[in-house]
Amino acid sequence: MTEKRTPTELLEGAYAIQTPQDNLSYYKDFADHYDAEFATRLGYIYPAVIAEFYRKHRQGSDHPIADIGCGTGLVAEALNLPTSSIHGFDISPDMLAQSRAKGLYGDLHKVDLTQPLSPPHTPFGAVVSAGTFTRGHLGPEPLENLLNLAKTGALFCIGVNAQHYAAKGFETALNTLVDQGAITAPLLETVPIFSDPNSPHGADTAHVLIYRKT
Repeated sequence: MTEKRTPTELLEGAYAIQTPQDNLSYYKDFADHYDAEFATRLGYIYPAVIAEFYRKHRQGSDHPIADIGCGTGLVAEALNLPTSSIHGFDISPDMLAQSRAKGLYGDLHKVDLTQPLSPPHTPFGAVVSAGTFTRGHLGPEPLENLLNLAKTGALFCIGVNAQHYAAKGFETALNTLVDQGAITAPLLETVPIFSDPNSPHGADTAHVLIYRKT
C-alpha cells in the first residue's frame, strides 16, 4: 500500500520529478487521490484560471481544444464544454484513466511531450495547459512542438510556474518563436495557483502565456 502523504508533500513530490519515467511512477500512485487530496485540499484554482483565460480570449474558430498535461481533467471540468470540443494529452495512463472515468473528453492521448508530436488529422483551434510547465515537469522546449497540433491562428493559453519560467529560459524560447514568425508576441498574465495565499506554497504564482500560431 502506498504511504499516504499530505497535500503539501504531494506537491513537493511533483516538483521533484526529474524524468518522464519518474512522472509515470509518481502519478501511478498519485492519480486516484489527486483530486481529493491535492486539488481540493490545497485550493488548486489554476485549472479554472486557465479555463477563464480561454473563455476571455477565444474567437469563433478557437476549437476544438487540446488540453496539454490534462491529468484528471480539471481544466475540462472548468471549461464545461461538450466532450467533442476537447481532447486530453498526458504521459500518465493512470491520470488519463481518471479523466476517462469522468467522460470529459472526446478523445485522450498518451504522449511524452519531450518527443516529437505528429500533426493530428484535424488540427486544433486552441491549446491550453495548467500545471504541466512547472518544476519537475516540462521546460520550454515542447512549446515549438505543440504548434504541430494547431491550425494557423489557433489560440494558446499556456500556464507556466513563474519561478520555473525565470529559471528555465521561457522568455528566450518565446522570443525565438516570435522572431521565427511562428507565434504572435505573447501576452503574459501573472495569476495565483492556489486560493489561500497563507497556505504552504500559497504564494506560488504562474504566468499565463496567451498567443496565437501564425
